[in-house]
Amino acid sequence: MKKKALFIVNQHSGKGLIKNRLLEITDILVKAGYEVTVYPTQSKGDAKETVKNRDKSYELVVCSGGDGTLDEIVSGMMQSGFQTAIGYIPAGSTNDFANSLKLPLAMKKAAEVIAAGREFACDVGRFNEEIFVYIAAFGLFTEVSYETPQGMKNLLGHMAYILEGVKQLANIKSYPMRVTYLTEDGSEAVIEDEFIYGMVTNSHSIGGFKSIAGNVFKGNIDLNDGLFEVILIKVPKNPLELNSILAALTIADIDTEYMYSFKSARLTFEGENETAWTLDGEYGGICRKAVLQNEKEAMRIMT
Repeated sequence: MKKKALFIVNQHSGKGLIKNRLLEITDILVKAGYEVTVYPTQSKGDAKETVKNRDKSYELVVCSGGDGTLDEIVSGMMQSGFQTAIGYIPAGSTNDFANSLKLPLAMKKAAEVIAAGREFACDVGRFNEEIFVYIAAFGLFTEVSYETPQGMKNLLGHMAYILEGVKQLANIKSYPMRVTYLTEDGSEAVIEDEFIYGMVTNSHSIGGFKSIAGNVFKGNIDLNDGLFEVILIKVPKNPLELNSILAALTIADIDTEYMYSFKSARLTFEGENETAWTLDGEYGGICRKAVLQNEKEAMRIMT
């Protein structure tokens, strides 16, 4: 009896190139012994609901789209209460998590990895009641990814994010917060400060830039160690400091004088006001208190 695979396709992701590769990818999966059901997503949230309500007979769930599509697939998987291996064919504008997993960006090669690859157990993040795959963030530039029109992303790629991000520089907000977190030795620590940006990640690549977190943590990033990498950037005291911070972000060489960086399995952010968050590049909601928990090796992905 053939194995069953559910192939979920976001045909609008990136430049829509999946439309020209759909038969080729399906053929690769069929030749690998799978009976393939193809499902094109119809709206935002559709991928999550489709995976959440999928039949248990599927031995593989393949998705093609960007980081937001993968986020929906993993969220639906976690909410379903049972696990199925995931195959990922990157087709977005940044593909941060695919870069971290060293997956091929060429769709045919990515399909071949799924057909002949191995399962890798990877950490997943929980943000209050929501799921994220590789980043939860607030502050400077975090609105760029979900406010930039898809057409601009398709046309300009990373440059679209930069152009939209520049618009925010004239209106930088500060976020007074109390951050309580578990240290790597299991003790509890507290930071109280004002920030312009914060990110909780499980990725080598953020926003298409491969070395921001990597430089800060000197390459010591594991996707299945049960720990997040956390970077919190303080409010600059003057325009000169702001320029130093922005320059450091550009070259991925952040000065610790302007930031906190540490690893943690669990954090609680409590703000004086409600804070907007982004989860895997999509709008994650507004809250005054956010509890983030690392779910160690909760996702199985083909690499």
